[in-house]
Amino acid sequence: MNITVLYFARFREAMGFDREALQGEFATVNDVRKALLELGHRDVLAERNLMCARNEDLCSLAEPVSEGDQIAFFPTVTGG
Repeated sequence: MNITVLYFARFREAMGFDREALQGEFATVNDVRKALLELGHRDVLAERNLMCARNEDLCSLAEPVSEGDQIAFFPTVTGG
């Protein structure tokens, strides 16, 4: 399966890039996150309070993943 992973805000800054292609077998967004953690230098994805989206729709880590999906990760947003 081929997918595109996008990073936003502080995550993009920590990674040093805003997107990457990823190949593998993924059932859920969490599987994508785990695969990226195994690649190293992606420690921001280990944070408990991260947000994610699949094809531009906010989702949970349990969201199913399909061929060609675009998965985005970004930090939670707080306001005052």
